[in-house]
Amino acid sequence: MRRLVQAAALSAAMISPALAQDAKISPDVARAAFIDANGNSVGTATLQDTRNGLLIQAKITNLPPGAHGFHVHETGECNVEGGFKSAGGHFAPGGNEHGFMVENGPHAGDLANQTAMEDGTMVVEVFSENLRLTEGDNAVLDDDGAAIVVHSTADDYRTQPSGASGDRIACGVIEQR
Repeated sequence: MRRLVQAAALSAAMISPALAQDAKISPDVARAAFIDANGNSVGTATLQDTRNGLLIQAKITNLPPGAHGFHVHETGECNVEGGFKSAGGHFAPGGNEHGFMVENGPHAGDLANQTAMEDGTMVVEVFSENLRLTEGDNAVLDDDGAAIVVHSTADDYRTQPSGASGDRIACGVIEQR
């Protein structure tokens, strides 16, 4: 009997990695692969639709230490030429103004500043009740997609249209896989 249990455990261990490789990501999950201004791969994000909004988890490396603006932008393009301007402005389908500190804000894509540690690593876990992946007016995976952008400095949560958060230093197109 013991050998039978060991054989079953061994079979499961050998099959599980194969099944994991074939597993499909749920339709309520998307990914983003970040590149820096030189086109180098610098991190990834997972975005998961929940009953109450969108959960974003990411790890990005090779950033300057300190606080950085972290936003969802309106277009799913991250062209290095032009400093990621191809991602457009902040995702704002409702036409709100930028910032948490303004009367008509925030944009749906406005997220809290994130901090890169001394080694240049930024670990992110943010939740937005203003965003969705595919359902409703605030769905980021619309006809032209969306991107997540990391800015060179902190967002002041007030200045129009983007919080005076500086250059775009990393960008990742949001894609369902």
